[in-house]
Amino acid sequence: MNRLLNKIVLISGGARGMGAEEARLFISEGAKVVIGDLRVEEGQQLAQRLGNNAEFVKLDVTKQENWEATIALCEKKFGHINVLVNNAGINNYAMFEEYTQDQLKQVLDVNLFGKFNGMKAVTQSMKASGGGSIVNISSVAGITGYPFIPGYCASKWAVRGMSKSVALELGRYNIRVNSVHPGQIKTSMTDGGEDMKTEHIAMKCVGEPIDVAYGVLFLASDESKFITGTELIIDGGETAGQANWGNT
Repeated sequence: MNRLLNKIVLISGGARGMGAEEARLFISEGAKVVIGDLRVEEGQQLAQRLGNNAEFVKLDVTKQENWEATIALCEKKFGHINVLVNNAGINNYAMFEEYTQDQLKQVLDVNLFGKFNGMKAVTQSMKASGGGSIVNISSVAGITGYPFIPGYCASKWAVRGMSKSVALELGRYNIRVNSVHPGQIKTSMTDGGEDMKTEHIAMKCVGEPIDVAYGVLFLASDESKFITGTELIIDGGETAGQANWGNT
């Protein structure tokens, strides 16, 4: 308990799935959490359930001015921000020959530029607080390739590289930047994981949102104060190699 005592945390895409799980866990660990999302009703209900240490704000991560207004609200409500979890993300599917520039732009706007906007907006607040931790949620699709999601893979690889670049610049201000790469996790984006194949995963199962939340908690906390510019893979061994050994 109290691994994030008195820390001010902003989570984008926090109304459901992994973001909501992170919000619940972080508050249980002593943080004050601002939940940013376009899902207003879900976000408000979650903040209400979490109590006085939670606040919801409508956040469109593709709009820089929306981020700046969100940061101002965070500071007015709780104080300078210590942790940003850049969690918001989308996906779309098509065979490459049918995939359009509009589909690519749609994914990049949220998954890449949304995180860029968040980091730009939060830097001054973190500098004022003496440092902080930025956790960019990427994916195993930022570690290896997958078919039918070229935009998603492009965005998640880009998040990984951008995190390293920004970490090199912000380290002097005691601001750490890392990326997290979840594998197959039961969320609304994956329809609860019912159709996920697991024979190639070392642990033969899909993960739960709490599995990712605990990894993000570590990077958000002072326990990881000397870790920056790296990636944390949370995938049950999926990217370690093929674990499909049949019945052996």
